[in-house]
Amino acid sequence: MPDRLSSQDVSFLYLESPETAMHVGSVMIFEPGDDGFDVERLTRHVRARIAYVPRYRQRVRTVPGRIANPVWVDDGRFDINYHVRRSALPTPGSDEQLEELVARLQGRPLDRRRPLWELVVVEGLQHGRIAVVTKVHQALVDGVRTVDLGQVILDDTPDTPEPPSDTWRPPAEPGTLELLAGAVNDSVRRPRQAIDTVRSGLADVRDTSARAARSLGGIARIASTAAGAPASSPFNQQAGEHRRFMMIATDLDDYRKVRSSLSRDDAALTITVNDVVLATLTGALRAWLMQRGDPVPPGSLIRTLVPVSVRLPEHETRPAAIGTRVSSLLVDLPTGEPSPAMRVHQVAYQTKAHRDAGQAIDAPSLMAMTGFAPPTLHSLGARVASGLSRRLFHLVVTNVPGPQHPLYLDGARMTSSYPVVPLTRGQVLSVGLTSYDGGVYYGLNADRDAMPDLEVVGQCIHDALAELLEAVR
Repeated sequence: MPDRLSSQDVSFLYLESPETAMHVGSVMIFEPGDDGFDVERLTRHVRARIAYVPRYRQRVRTVPGRIANPVWVDDGRFDINYHVRRSALPTPGSDEQLEELVARLQGRPLDRRRPLWELVVVEGLQHGRIAVVTKVHQALVDGVRTVDLGQVILDDTPDTPEPPSDTWRPPAEPGTLELLAGAVNDSVRRPRQAIDTVRSGLADVRDTSARAARSLGGIARIASTAAGAPASSPFNQQAGEHRRFMMIATDLDDYRKVRSSLSRDDAALTITVNDVVLATLTGALRAWLMQRGDPVPPGSLIRTLVPVSVRLPEHETRPAAIGTRVSSLLVDLPTGEPSPAMRVHQVAYQTKAHRDAGQAIDAPSLMAMTGFAPPTLHSLGARVASGLSRRLFHLVVTNVPGPQHPLYLDGARMTSSYPVVPLTRGQVLSVGLTSYDGGVYYGLNADRDAMPDLEVVGQCIHDALAELLEAVR
């Protein structure tokens, strides 16, 4: 019998709308090797790699009458050339032109009649570079059976290992009677799931969303914080269908310098690179608000949902590639604090409690994971955010440390990687960060109409980091 989508997974299908796409993306920039970059060869490479993750050749099939959750079935019409596409910018293409293309690509929902992923190769960038833009639905990536596409296709060396023989042959799809029989059988064995399915079928999306949040974790921990939820911010608006996207590259050593200097000043408080990143974003949002003419009095804050990776309990074992689950941490970014150094300390004190619980996974452990784990962890973080009420926070920030050595795609070296985190309902900006090979790369995803000055936010991030460096010099 085909695998059935969990209530958590199917909620991302039910919650999706033209204004709130439920896919997570990435923009990876590559320098081709001596052999160049051949799209047909890349297509064969991707086809060979997804053999390790069968879900990428399966599509969602609904059960008649919606008496049970949908199932994953092998796509008998699977066409790799539909999923791996080719695009180009007018040579020499600029980063701004690439950002505009990414915004258009990410704004389009995935076709539910096919496996829920796409990969677009963008040629024509300045200096002979190539961009690879990915889109993977949140219902697909659970970190256990399925990891993100970016984690599947990259290698630690330019030498691509020989792929296994592709012997995949899709079996016949189940018929209506088989789907109904399977639904009845599952209802008998798991009556609770049947009750959840009826609720979903009655379009009780709020109930589905709450169940997803409870399953992903973090509700208990944030309940007390949410009781004093702050007033709305400029980020709490109804988003439209169209997006803006911006890529920002910074130097990881700059954050380390700030951390080291401030840690020497206050030996009792452990300051992490993540704390410095959040404080940098705080300074950027403070400057952006002031440029808009918005009041930023003392005590002002932006409540931010920061998904974090935590260790599984010892008794819980899974054949997981990630081996973690993602939980929720609410951090109040102190935009009303004028001192850049004090902003770091205020953020660090908030994150300290979570670290003291002994469950958070440190950056070296995350970076030691097999493959390029950041895309998968960004996807899991987006799942957490999508399952929570927008009244609990203003902004989503996913910050995932990656490997500090080069990675390759079919021989081409990856120079940078920018996550594309989807907007949650009622919010117009999301921020994703990935540290990789000495850099920290921001991906800003925003509603096109609500954030016409997104490039100002990007410049403010550069300025806020420079302000921090000057403060500790």
